[in-house]
Amino acid sequence: MTTTSEETTGQLLPDSMLERFRERAGGYDAANAFFTEDFEELKQAGYLRLLVETPPGDAGGMQRATRAQRRLAAAAPATALGVNMHLVWTAVAGLLADRGDASLHFVLDEAARDEIFAFGISEPGNDAVLFNSLTRVERLPDGGYSYTGTKVFTSLSPVWTRLGIFGKLEGANGDDDVILHAFVPRGTPGVETLEDWDPLGMRATQSNTTRLRNVRVTPDAVFRRLPVGPNADLLVFGIFAAFETLIASVYLGIADRALDLAVQAVAQRRSHVAQRVLSDDPVLRSLLAGVAMKRTGVEAELRGVAEDLDSRADVGSQWFARLVTLKTHAVETAVAATSAALHVGGGSGFAASSEVVRLHRDALAGQFHPSTEESARATVATALLGPPSV
Repeated sequence: MTTTSEETTGQLLPDSMLERFRERAGGYDAANAFFTEDFEELKQAGYLRLLVETPPGDAGGMQRATRAQRRLAAAAPATALGVNMHLVWTAVAGLLADRGDASLHFVLDEAARDEIFAFGISEPGNDAVLFNSLTRVERLPDGGYSYTGTKVFTSLSPVWTRLGIFGKLEGANGDDDVILHAFVPRGTPGVETLEDWDPLGMRATQSNTTRLRNVRVTPDAVFRRLPVGPNADLLVFGIFAAFETLIASVYLGIADRALDLAVQAVAQRRSHVAQRVLSDDPVLRSLLAGVAMKRTGVEAELRGVAEDLDSRADVGSQWFARLVTLKTHAVETAVAATSAALHVGGGSGFAASSEVVRLHRDALAGQFHPSTEESARATVATALLGPPSV
């Protein structure tokens, strides 16, 4: 008998585990606390080695990871988003290796030994994302480098053991500025985590601000030197591809759960005026059908992108447009689904402690992940029309 992908995902994330996660999610949110128990269960189950054991490529790692993250997010969105950042780094390493670049193979080796990877990339006010940095890098006399800057949205702050950082080294003697990528281990002097995470949604991720003050990095810890500005380096592609695809999986999972709750609500509630269950109301039926149609579209997009990443499909300059479109559509669908679930759920569902309200707040966080709506449209416009002339 052939094992289906759904069965494989169910074995990795059994229903009993997901029910425990769902039961804990509200408490984490209310306390603004890290998902400690969920994290330990996932770690013990080997979930954080998901893309090490089934890497991108012929093994189908991206397809498996998107299915798993979607399933996890339907139970505990913040837990899924938090572990997503670790999975993104392992996905990047695997995508590069599958395309002949072994420069991040050490990430897979260390993840196999249960090291936890996090992103120290996002910076306040830096809308260039990977193509520039506000973090200052200076050369040291011993050949190493010193990083000073501020990173925001550092998910997994309480547990990461390897932090990926980047910064700009200004050129000297006519040399061009360059971006240097490196990893630093937890406990490195000068790395400070601020306990300042108090957002509207996705609270359990504990994505605290990280300050870097003269953080010393040895020369061999720098794994990439890139020019400032847009470039076609495989690392840039890998980060965008892994991040946008796995982020989309999380928000599609939120849409799944919101639609389930909406269907439950209209099936249980009645109109005393019309003397019928709300599932017979044509307006509400149309509302939920519209959201379900959006979800079907995103589901097809996600499947296509994941399959093409695993098969190394050559879509040329269209890759970035596809990736940002997928992410944008997934977030839009999650917001639409949670809004619809709020609408049909009645006044009791408006309680701050209700699952639907929490899902809606979590869905709103999607607009802050790269690429933003504005950035995504600019990317698609460039792919369609070329760069602007002015």
